[in-house]
Amino acid sequence: MNEELLKQLKIITPEEQEILNGRAEINGSIYGCEDSLIFDSKKLLTRNKLITVRPHTRFVHFPKHTHNYVEVIYMCSGQTRHLINEEEVILKQGELLFLGQNSIQEIDAAGENDIGVNFIILPAFFDEALKMIGQEENPLRDFIVECLKGSDSGKIGYLHFKVADILPIQNLLENLIWTIVNNQQNKRSINQITMGLLFLQLMNYTEKIVVGKNATNEDLILTVLRFVEENYKDGELTALAEALHYDVYWMSKMIKKKTGKTYTELLQKKRIQQATYYLKNTDMSVAEIGNAVGYDNLSYFHKIFQKQMGLSPKKYRQQVNN
Repeated sequence: MNEELLKQLKIITPEEQEILNGRAEINGSIYGCEDSLIFDSKKLLTRNKLITVRPHTRFVHFPKHTHNYVEVIYMCSGQTRHLINEEEVILKQGELLFLGQNSIQEIDAAGENDIGVNFIILPAFFDEALKMIGQEENPLRDFIVECLKGSDSGKIGYLHFKVADILPIQNLLENLIWTIVNNQQNKRSINQITMGLLFLQLMNYTEKIVVGKNATNEDLILTVLRFVEENYKDGELTALAEALHYDVYWMSKMIKKKTGKTYTELLQKKRIQQATYYLKNTDMSVAEIGNAVGYDNLSYFHKIFQKQMGLSPKKYRQQVNN
């Protein structure tokens, strides 16, 4: 991280000075939690703001609490220890933690060089950023986005992104922090665009996500959706089930329960999505495209494409190229 920005974030805040002077616990009035366990966005966000960032308060233990906003924690240096729904999470330098709104969090006291920042975000902030990801249905994207927005908070405990070695993500986070800390003009639009770019990057590194244990079987579904994204041409559920040591019948039921679609439907959706890309962006023949996305039988490819898109591959190509 930029040394000047890190130096800004290391400055002892008035709240931290109180703690160093002998205050033994957090000041509940700052977080709006004097009479409850809920940290309140109305106390932490000024009026009409959708996002802010504040350095994580060091030198004090944070007792169990929840949030009525989406909280994202980024470690600039050092590390912090969290208990989220009684599960230990060690957040190290360069890593990112998204919390579900119903998750119960507890944080050990951080040391002087354990510099973290807390993004306090209202879900509406994500709306503009999500437009950048695209309108085409993508189950993997939808799954992660719902987690990030906090709207699936009854199932998701947290998402821990171990992305310290991914330079584009580190640069985007630093830009986001710098813009907010320095109160740059037009910062709302800048921040929303930056968040959209951050989402796009995070989608590329789903193998670096740890899903919180509160998310019953969500980590398995994330693995299945990632498998479909990467192996849509010839990925068989039986092979995946064998590799993961699960019963294939049980996995089939779980996929249907969690996504609303069968494994075959997820596979077909991804194949046709990829086929539309080839039809729009290449001069491959329809037969070549069908084979490229996993259909040896051209008639069957036409049938599935017609069912999903409402017209044949040839007519689809003519329509999008006119």
